Amino acid sequence: MSERLRLMCVHAHPDDESSKGAATMAKYVDAGHEVLVVSCTGGERGDILNPRLKDDVHILRDLAQVRRDEMARARDILGVQHTWLGFVDSGLPEGDPLPPLPEGCFALEPLEVTTEALAREIRRFRPHVVTTYDENGGYPHPDHIMTHDVSVNAFAAAGDPDAFPEAGPAWQPLKLYYNQTFSRARIEAFHEALTGLGQESPYAEWLENWTRTERVVTTRVQCADWYDRRDAALLAHATQVDPDGTWFQVPRDLQAQVWPVEEYELALSFVPFVDGEDDLFAGLPTDVAEADALATSPDLALVHDTVTERAA
Repeated sequence: MSERLRLMCVHAHPDDESSKGAATMAKYVDAGHEVLVVSCTGGERGDILNPRLKDDVHILRDLAQVRRDEMARARDILGVQHTWLGFVDSGLPEGDPLPPLPEGCFALEPLEVTTEALAREIRRFRPHVVTTYDENGGYPHPDHIMTHDVSVNAFAAAGDPDAFPEAGPAWQPLKLYYNQTFSRARIEAFHEALTGLGQESPYAEWLENWTRTERVVTTRVQCADWYDRRDAALLAHATQVDPDGTWFQVPRDLQAQVWPVEEYELALSFVPFVDGEDDLFAGLPTDVAEADALATSPDLALVHDTVTERAA
């Protein structure tokens, strides 16, 4: 029996975990909690985004294995546990009209199949808290949207003893959060900090063409002390990030000063919610045995549900 609270972070591809909530994960690992990253796909159809590696014959020959190796390095840097859900990357369709998604890809899998796979993993790991993407996927990649759908459905199914009985004993995670990485306020803060220092900002065009809908942020986790681990983990995904690109244009010490938090939106909760919380485990019993008992209680009732509110 674990003596630590447990956090599961569900992502579409390897590298997503290092660009969305990585400092939070490292903070919780260092505090003694268990953290599991679930990668729904292997990222096999990802582009090589690092211009230094575009002509690397080893990468071109076996991108799938390269991405698995990159994920292993990021996992070790963050100190998290990791599992592959085993589905195939859908790729990001481009063109007008958009081409059809490839047969057998994650985004085209029956929702019952993908939900069972994640519900099984939830029942195995028994997380108290789960994080994933909002209904827009964070951005409209078909795998990100599918990851949202799977996560919301598995969050509910894992606690239902009548759902997928062959997948293990029922376990109800107590809170579900959406990562909220790209807010206009965050980008504006970086832009103003750079221009205030007389430096060129790479974000002016972003802000000029901003079309993203602003989300409600319920939870801000102070984690600037773990930004170095976050960045090291992201750089471990060498095929997926340009080390000279926009992502790294703001010096880390300036980021820590201007925006020392990672942000989340609480979607579902079986425990009381207090506005302005700074901890994903807020509202849970501090005693793990009590939290475990709550997660298996037949009398649980939702006290916070924005999923149903949006659907209505």
